[in-house]
Amino acid sequence: MSAHQSPPSRADELDGSTPLPTAHPGSTTGDPAVPESAHSRWGVLRHTHYRNVLCAQFVSNTGAWMEMFAIQMFIAQISGRLDDQGILGACQQIPIFLLGILGGVTADRVNQRTLLVITQFLAGLVAVGVAVVAMMSFENPRTPIHLLWALGAVHGAVMAFNFPAWQVLTPRLIPKAELTAAITLNGIQFNMARVLGPVGAGYLLAILGSHGTPLVLWFNAITFLLMAGVVMTTPDAPVKDPPRHDLRKQITEAVSFLLTNRGPRAVLFAQVMLSLLAAPLVRLLANFVIDVYELAKEPAKAVGGNLLAIQGLGAVVGGLALRFVPKWYPKHHFIPLAVFGLGLTITLFGLTDRTVLGYFAMGACGWFWIWAFNQSWAALQVLVPDNIRGRAMSIATVLAFGATAVGVYVAGETGATLRDQQVLTAREATRLSVLMLSIPLMLAGIAMMIWRVPEVDNLPRKRGLSRTSRSLVEAVTASEHRPSRRRSDPDEPGPQPI
Repeated sequence: MSAHQSPPSRADELDGSTPLPTAHPGSTTGDPAVPESAHSRWGVLRHTHYRNVLCAQFVSNTGAWMEMFAIQMFIAQISGRLDDQGILGACQQIPIFLLGILGGVTADRVNQRTLLVITQFLAGLVAVGVAVVAMMSFENPRTPIHLLWALGAVHGAVMAFNFPAWQVLTPRLIPKAELTAAITLNGIQFNMARVLGPVGAGYLLAILGSHGTPLVLWFNAITFLLMAGVVMTTPDAPVKDPPRHDLRKQITEAVSFLLTNRGPRAVLFAQVMLSLLAAPLVRLLANFVIDVYELAKEPAKAVGGNLLAIQGLGAVVGGLALRFVPKWYPKHHFIPLAVFGLGLTITLFGLTDRTVLGYFAMGACGWFWIWAFNQSWAALQVLVPDNIRGRAMSIATVLAFGATAVGVYVAGETGATLRDQQVLTAREATRLSVLMLSIPLMLAGIAMMIWRVPEVDNLPRKRGLSRTSRSLVEAVTASEHRPSRRRSDPDEPGPQPI
């Protein structure tokens, strides 16, 4: 079960009362006062603990992507049903939805390094169980699927406590002026792992056949031990100032902050839409390759791995391209544009009939994928004050994973039902499962582009919306935020300069 498909680490350490201005999509820091050392040859990699964790994460994420692809193909070969993939995704993510807030409260009350080491070890044990199931033979062919569902639920329960500890790890290792650069680097390494993991797993499975699945799964299990060992070498993280309120008041305070403030609420909406309508694509990919591209199961393994890898490669290139986005370009324009672009590219992928066209569409999808997910999480991390950080981010994580579980399950069940009742062919049903999510995501991006929320960038809200403000052209160009425009209107503050 994948361990590190978590949102990026927190973007900044705040003083607990006044959020800092957000970093722009093209910036390398969330703080205008960047120390000169941050521009050194190695940048954030000069911090030894962060560098060690980043390298270990890359290995572990590679194993996680290999495992996820292998399990998808394992289930697709046994049953070929979309709903089996959807139920597995739901089993993994519903426990995070149910226990995630408790995990965030726990992270605020216990030693965070100890919590992270323990959860990594437990997740490693679950990964061992997955590998053992793949090696065994059963009289009932559905028994291994049922066992994988059960292990997925245990994995989700562990991750509910693991994710909050991960979210505060990078701020412990990096000065706050360099955290946004570290977040971007985290996203790049995650997507580099997405490139190597599925390709490696796809070709191992194609070459070794059924013997390749246990090999991939055992490799993933070992990476958890590696990650736990590296985390143990990082500085200790004892509890400094545990919350004094009871659990209900702590949760109410965090929920109130997220829902009553325009900026956090808008970013949270974007995250839920992305999780509900974009994230399920990864779970549906194995069946899409088999049903829509009409490939035999063995060639489908390599093609499916290639598609995930190309999506990851597009994300790596997109992450590197962030440095070329103008520093003045605000997030309340950038995030809606990225959401629309992601919905559009997934829709184009869903309409493809040939693998070559699918490769191009998935590369573009990866580009907008990192733009949308990375920047929305970074924006929320900057807006959340320090005194409610663990709880607020856990609530956001819970909603994101819950939305993904709903999206995967609904899309899978809809496709399977239409196919079983012979309303649609398997090809048409699988394609519909993708498009029924991607088209609403594209429309949500357009709505966010028209009704923008300047509070995402800590900018004041104008009274009323002019025709120019609602223009999609203005939504893309953000011309009213250009430095020359801001200088001509001294009463209109722009996003914080770098």
